[in-house]
Amino acid sequence: MSGIDILKRFRVGVLAGGPSSEREISLKSAGAVFNALTGLGIDTVLMRIDDEKSDLLTEIRLKGANLIFIALHGRFGEDGTVQELLSGEGIPYTGSGPEASRTALDKLATKRKLAAVGISVPASTSVFPGEDIVSRVREIRVPCVVKPRYEGSSIGLSVVTDPERLAGAVETAFKYGEEVIVENFIPGRELTVGVLDERALPVIEILAAEGVYDYTSKYISSGTKYNVPAEIGKENYVKAQALGLAAHNALGCKSFSRTDLRMTSGGEFYVLEVNTIPGLTEKSLLPMAAASEGVDFRELCVNMLQSALKYDDVKVRNRGEKK
Repeated sequence: MSGIDILKRFRVGVLAGGPSSEREISLKSAGAVFNALTGLGIDTVLMRIDDEKSDLLTEIRLKGANLIFIALHGRFGEDGTVQELLSGEGIPYTGSGPEASRTALDKLATKRKLAAVGISVPASTSVFPGEDIVSRVREIRVPCVVKPRYEGSSIGLSVVTDPERLAGAVETAFKYGEEVIVENFIPGRELTVGVLDERALPVIEILAAEGVYDYTSKYISSGTKYNVPAEIGKENYVKAQALGLAAHNALGCKSFSRTDLRMTSGGEFYVLEVNTIPGLTEKSLLPMAAASEGVDFRELCVNMLQSALKYDDVKVRNRGEKK
C-alpha cells in the first residue's frame, strides 16, 4: 500500500488561524495545505481556530478528524499548547512534540538549549516594562536587534542602528509581550536551513531588499531575493547544514523544522531561531528548499503527514484510522 493510500484511511484536520499575531500567515499556510491534500484525494477538512477558548478537541470530534496537520503559527498553535492537547488524546499530529515546541517559540529558552551544546548564539539581555532601558542593555552595543521573546515571523522585530531609536524599538516589541530580548546584531549573510524527515535540506541565502529580513521582507515585499542552494563555498555549506540539523536535535524537534542562521565574513555561524512550524505559503522557505531537491509542495505535505504517523506508536495509529 502506498503512502497516499495509507493516508486515505484517515480524515485529516488542517488547523488554521489561531489567536496569535501570526493568524493571517497561518490561514495562508493552512489553505495551501488543504488544497494540496484534497488535490491528492485525501479526505481533508479545514478547521479554523478563532481563539484559545475554542474547544478544539470537541471540534475535532465533530469533524471526525483523526490525523491533524497543524498549520498554526505562534502562540497556542506553536508553543506546545495544541501539541499537549492532541498528545493527551492520542491523536497523531504533524511536527514536534509539546516540549520542543515550547522551547523553540521561546527565544530565550532556545538560546540556553543551543548554548548548552556548544552552538553559538548572539549575546542578549531581557528587558521588562518599567525598567531603565539604557542600564539594562549597556552591554549590548548598537547595532542591535530588538524582538519579543515569544513571537515568530519577525513580528515586533527591529534592527536598531541609532541609540536614540532603541527605546522606541523596545516599546514596539512590548506590544507583543511583557518581555523583550535585545541582542547583538551579527553582521554577515542571512541563511536558513530546513530539516525534513531528520535530514538537512539545501541551504538558502536570503537577500532582503531593505537589508533587514523583517515581516515586510518576508510576506509583502517583492524585492527580497533567495539563492538556493546558497553560494557560500562547500565547507561553509556543509557547516550550515550540520548546524541546522544540530539545532533541530538540540531542541528535540521531530520530522521537520527550519533554523535561521547568520554567517560572518570570517565564516563564523550563529543560530538566531528555530521554527517548529515553518510557513507554508507561496513565499515560504521550507517548501522552497524542498522544491530545490525535487520535492514538490504536495509531496512535502504528504511527507509531513506520514511523519506524524511514524512518530506515534502502532496502538495510536490503529486507533486513529477510519473504520
